[in-house]
Amino acid sequence: MSTSERRIKVARGLEKADLVLKNGWIINVFTMNVEKVDVAICEGIICGVGIYEGIEEVDCTGYYIAPGFMDSHIHIESSMLHPQEFSNAVVPHGTTTIYTDPHEIANVCGVDGIDFMLDATGNIPLDVFFLLPSCIPSSPFDESGAFLDAEKLKPYYDNSRVLGLAELMDYEGTISGSRDILKKLEDASGKIVDGHGPSLSGKDLCAYVTAGVLSDHECTTLQEAKERIRLGQTVMIREGTAAKNLESLIELFAEPYYQRCILATDDRHPGSLKKEGHINFIIRKAVSFGVDPIKAIAMSTYQTARYFNLKDRGAIAPHYIADIIVLEDLKEFYVKKVYKKGKLVAENGNMIEYLSEPKNTDDKYKSIYHSFHISKLEESDFYIEEPSGDKRNQMRVISLVDNQITTTEQIEEYEPENNGINIHKDILKLAVVERHKGTGSIGLGYVSGYGLKSGAIASSVSHDSHNLIIIGTNEKDMALAANTVQEMEGGYVIANNGVIIDKLPLPIAGLMSDKKAEDLAEDMDKIKKRAYELGIAEGVDPFMTLAFISLPVIPELRLTTKGLVNVKEQKLVPNFLEG
Repeated sequence: MSTSERRIKVARGLEKADLVLKNGWIINVFTMNVEKVDVAICEGIICGVGIYEGIEEVDCTGYYIAPGFMDSHIHIESSMLHPQEFSNAVVPHGTTTIYTDPHEIANVCGVDGIDFMLDATGNIPLDVFFLLPSCIPSSPFDESGAFLDAEKLKPYYDNSRVLGLAELMDYEGTISGSRDILKKLEDASGKIVDGHGPSLSGKDLCAYVTAGVLSDHECTTLQEAKERIRLGQTVMIREGTAAKNLESLIELFAEPYYQRCILATDDRHPGSLKKEGHINFIIRKAVSFGVDPIKAIAMSTYQTARYFNLKDRGAIAPHYIADIIVLEDLKEFYVKKVYKKGKLVAENGNMIEYLSEPKNTDDKYKSIYHSFHISKLEESDFYIEEPSGDKRNQMRVISLVDNQITTTEQIEEYEPENNGINIHKDILKLAVVERHKGTGSIGLGYVSGYGLKSGAIASSVSHDSHNLIIIGTNEKDMALAANTVQEMEGGYVIANNGVIIDKLPLPIAGLMSDKKAEDLAEDMDKIKKRAYELGIAEGVDPFMTLAFISLPVIPELRLTTKGLVNVKEQKLVPNFLEG
């Protein structure tokens, strides 16, 4: 008997199913209600909902049965976990499918990074679909470890797990008709093209959508989101560790908008995963604001699958893959059981079979584990040349925005003492050092809103090119922290008064750890505590916030290896205002 014949017989009730989930409340994402029925599963596929008998039967009385959750936009590397360990961390929270953009590791290692991620996610209890990095580097004002043009990306479309082109961050290049971007869009014709268009509106937004961009996860206001929905885009409502947009967009969870919205994390740190969860956390938070839980579930399951043109998942219905979660209730969204293609893979918050991270030691991945190429740094490398001549003694300062990854430009009087640093005004020095090709480029500037009162913090995680970023109250500690990160081949370091007070290695491309999620979360808590002891402002994530200050595709003022970037005007600007 063929597989199809057996499944049909099971659906008709003529044969027992492999597994039947009995007497549960089924979340129906088509009719938007709940039904008390059985779910019959045969060889990984749902064959029927109704009254069924199975070889194995699981009583789900009092529980809710829903499709597995999906994250519509995430960078696995930003979790700092090896992909297999990321699976261990999110599957127990009910996530069974994610759509990832590997542009973090691709910025460091190019196509080797993409290959590494594809290989590492090929045989895990989490379906990982890829969208190809569209902008490596993300901006002409940045220096990455690779340049990925259309020709290098095109062969990956032969892989069935590659669904399209990831967030098109160079929106200025898109609407101005950049030849390389248009070629990438042409190669992705008929596939998914994700967007990244903060601040775009009016005719510029129309041009962006006309180019074929289907979505946006950068909406921070209802006005932005509604304009995109009106023009036919799908809005990915983002709630991550750094960027938190759910509360400001909560109105989108209702008619007439929710059917054009799906959920995303973008970036999620291991501590957040451990303490709060993954997509189940976003749904829980939305429900706490009065959102209909069934709508929120539909947005994170069926509507997500529909956006990505996947017709085999996202619902509890015949012919759908049996990616199923069992929930205790529709308020806290505690996940009791997780089934992947009909197999129990997690229960009560734990994996049934814990995946160990394989060591990639072959020559193919040497670049992944040895990604630093810079010379030793000295205190003098962090000195900013003072204004002279007809320049006014006013300086540009990157001002951080609470709970957002956007920044603003702040103008302050330059004080020669301490080369512009003034901890009483919360003005710190910032540096971004090129680490991929040994160019020696160093961008220097000032930042406020971080709160550091003593010492320096350095990190190899700095979006999107992931050069070495350092923030500090003095040049001596900045040099010490930066050199220590280099010695570790990546990670986080805190220096104070000439001493390293804590460090956390990230040896995989300077982005990811080889530790278990719970161990890494503990290490993160420890190093964050040491950072806060040095005065970092409450509400600022010491490392996640630092990681985004160098991202030159999100307004308003950024620092890269080439200097200060005015994102809106798309130009480099000097630290000091000219007279």
